Order: sequence, then structure tokens, then C-alpha cells
Amino acid sequence: MTVKSEIKRRRTFGIIAHPDAGKTTLTEKLLLFGGAIQEAGAVKNNKVKKGATSDFMEIERQRGISVATSVLAFEYEGFKINILDTPGHKDFAEDTFRTLTAVDSVIVVVDVAKGVEEQTEKLVEVCRMRNIPMIIFINKLDREGRDAFDLLDEIEQKLQLRVTPLSFPIGMGYDFKGIYNVWEKNINLFSGDSRKNIEETIEIEDLSSAELDELVGEKAANTLREELELVHEVYPDFNQEEYLNGELQPVFFGSALNNFGVRELLDCFVEIAPTPRPKESSTRVVYPDEKDFSGFVFKIHANMDPKHRDRLAFIKIVSGVFERNSPYLHVRNGKKMKFSSPNAFFAEKKQIVDVSYPGDIVGLHDTGNFKIGDTLTEGEEMHYKGIPSFSPEHFKYINNADPMKSKQLEKGIDQLMDEGVAQLFTLELNGRKVIGTVGALQFEVIQYRLEHEYGAKCSYENLNVHKACWVEAKDPKSAEFADFKRVKAKFLAKDKRSQLVFFADSSFTLQMTQSKYPNVKLHFVSEFEKSTKLIG
Repeated sequence: MTVKSEIKRRRTFGIIAHPDAGKTTLTEKLLLFGGAIQEAGAVKNNKVKKGATSDFMEIERQRGISVATSVLAFEYEGFKINILDTPGHKDFAEDTFRTLTAVDSVIVVVDVAKGVEEQTEKLVEVCRMRNIPMIIFINKLDREGRDAFDLLDEIEQKLQLRVTPLSFPIGMGYDFKGIYNVWEKNINLFSGDSRKNIEETIEIEDLSSAELDELVGEKAANTLREELELVHEVYPDFNQEEYLNGELQPVFFGSALNNFGVRELLDCFVEIAPTPRPKESSTRVVYPDEKDFSGFVFKIHANMDPKHRDRLAFIKIVSGVFERNSPYLHVRNGKKMKFSSPNAFFAEKKQIVDVSYPGDIVGLHDTGNFKIGDTLTEGEEMHYKGIPSFSPEHFKYINNADPMKSKQLEKGIDQLMDEGVAQLFTLELNGRKVIGTVGALQFEVIQYRLEHEYGAKCSYENLNVHKACWVEAKDPKSAEFADFKRVKAKFLAKDKRSQLVFFADSSFTLQMTQSKYPNVKLHFVSEFEKSTKLIG
């Protein structure tokens, strides 16, 4: 196969949703169709009999939630599909935001009873800003839920999207009879038997035929005819170009738990979803079909295999072909590196691959060379843009609870921070270490992983900080900047990249500081040379 045809058959996407909407369950069912697993495990709180394949960290199995993005790949109908299953919990949103830099499209999962929830709104906003093509999957139709039209309205209004249903439910909850597939013009009847791998579909070209009445009953058939007429009147016809530009979002209905409506979603997805897309770098736009390899690190994960203290850097391939044992330039370090065992993923199962193509995600064993956002090329000096660190919301001093294990603690913190689990700051005044996280639950995850993966114990002390802001001085030698550093000495720290950070204890302090020192800029995002997100 040529490189062009390999690129053409790649589909790399993320699944995003509010916690509990059924994201991980949908991922499992998609894998089931790819023949990648024999039996899917649903995520149930603390009662996980057969854990979901994509939740491979011990803490996820205990809690019944996903806390890390997992990468899964499978073949389906001649397509190579790469799924990035993201955490839904808001405390791990930063991992999800970074993952969205590595996907070409997304599937948004919405719970039929709860509708659009807070975390979904935030994630969709990020996708909208980047014009990422989205498909919406309305899940849990076998439960009592809201009216389909009400949900479509809410999705349009709350998420500011333009939708078009490509499948439509026949009934809901107890009366749920099945789904009419607008895309393929057929009906899939619901049996309620989740063990059936693939439901049989019945082709119905003509909705006015008596066959429809026989299948679902006269009342349900008439309701369906009326509703579909309304769908055609109210919603735009599907247009692939508009979908690919992020201007139109197809909607599917189904029940992931019962494996219902998932095949329709997958069949349409492989047909319409984008192949790997070009990406902007610091110097130019890079296209997938270029000859030279390039890619970037969007995630680092330590100790994926507890038996070996391994660290993997996840690389999204943007252009060219990545080959095992070829030397590539680590742009930030200026060093050439070779990789003898690059991995492709199937949750925690990994296999060594010789060749990978644009759209693929490759795991490289890392001894501490990589940081999130690093770029690898065949020699070109460029950086991929748009992988930010966000200003944390929660701050605590971290203390060593076992003086005999200070080396282990230092190594553990160092590696977990490189993963982007949280951010480490060192106070200028006394060298004390402060951990900042986007969500409070991350402190627990850090404590748990330090103890179980590194044999180190830590304790926390609260620290009253409203926001951490990255500091940029117009003139670092000015008297104004010197005064800022003297007056604010108690509140200054350095991050892991030795950038200066200011801890503000309230929004009032932030405003006062900005007006007193107009030439000292404070930023909410660390990538401020490319960011315009200033305070004030």
C-alpha cells in the first residue's frame, strides 16, 4: 500500500462527554465491532466485574471513572481507527484539552435523560474554537429520557451547534422500539438483548409502506412518519463539506450499553470523518502527505506496566512515515534519537510496530527526554503549536512524609509533573514546593500513585492562592520590574521550565497588580508567546 492510501484509511478521533454519559462504554462497543475484544465491560461504580479495557489504571478500576486518556487502535472494514478515550471528570480536563490537539475529529456523547451537561459545554467550546468536526451520539435510549426534538434544540442552543439527525428513535425508554437510520434508510429493531453483537437491520425505502406498521405497530409507525417529516423540514440536509469544516454536526441515537445504534454510528463515521488533517507549526503548515516525518508529544504516561518502571511518550504522527530504528531530531534538545521498540496500543496491551503513518499514535519509551509539546522531525527546526498549560485552580504545599524516601518522592513528582498530571512550582523565597492542579481530585491521584508506583509518601498543606499567572516583563531590566519582584517576592515562584509565576490571592490583587505595573504582563496560559489570553 502506498503512503497516500494508508493516510486515506486512517481515522483518528476522540470521544468526549460529561462523566457518566457512557463514553467509555461506547469505546468498548466500538472495539467490539472491530473484533478487538470479545466481550465488553461496562463501567459501574466500584462494582467492576470485568473492567473496561480502556480503564487500565488501578485507581480508575476502584473509582469506576476514567482519569487518563487511553489510546486504542483497531481495524474495521478496511479502515484503521485510532480512538482516544478521554477522561470526562472535570478534574482531569487538562488531559482532555491536550488530547484534542491530537485528534482529527470527535464524537460527543450526550445522556438522553440529562441532556447537555457542564463538562460537555466546555469541551465542545474547545472543539468549536479549533473547528474540529463533531458527531453527536445521544446515548441510553433504553432508559426514560427527554423528547428527541427537545434534546436537539438544547444541543443547538447550549452548544451553539447546527445539527442534522442521521438516525431517529422510535419511542423512548419502555416504549423504545428501535431506530430509523436516515443515513442508510433502514430500521434497526431493538430486542433489548445486549449479548447480540450486531442487530439485524431491515431496509425500508418507503416509509408509507404497510411493512412499517407491521414492524413497530400502527401508532409508533404514524408517530415516526410525522417526526421524520418534521426532521426534513426543520433540519438541514447533511453536507459533508460543512461537517468537515465544523459547521454542521450529524446526530445519532442509540444505547451503547445494549450495543444498539453503535454500528450505524461507526459505519457512517468511517465514511464521512476526516482523514489526518494538516497542522500548524511555528514556521509553516505541515501536511500529512509530505515525505519527511514529523510528530509531537501530547501525553506522557509513567508506569503503564507496574512490573517495569516504564515511561511512555505518546506521539501523534502529523506527516511522513515513522520508522523503527531511524534517527529523528528532538527539536527542543537538538539531539538525534533512535527508537528500537515503538508501540502501538490496545489499552494496556502494546505491540511493537515497524512503520506508522500520519494519524497514528505511537508510544515511545522515554527515560526523561520528553516533555508534553515536544516535536520530533527528520531534521527540520520547528515546533507544533497549541499545547498549553492552563493556570491551576487548586494549590497545596507538598511535604515529604517519609524522610528515608526523599529520592523516590523527588523522582515520582518529577515524572508525574512531566506527564502533565499537575504543575510544580518552587517558591523563590524559601524553595518550598507547591503543586497546582486543575481539579481537586488530582491531589488524591498524585498521592496514590506516589505511594503505589514510587514507594514514597507525601502530605499536603493548604495554600491560599486564587490564580497562578505566568509573568512576562516588557523590559526585564526596568526599575518597574525590579520593584514588582521586590514587593511581590513572597508570591513569586518558578515553574518546571524556570518561567516566573506570580501567585495572586484574589482577583482584586490581580487587578491592582496589573494597574500598578502596566509593563508587567500576567498570563493565564503558559504558552504566552503564542497566546493572547491576558488578564484584565
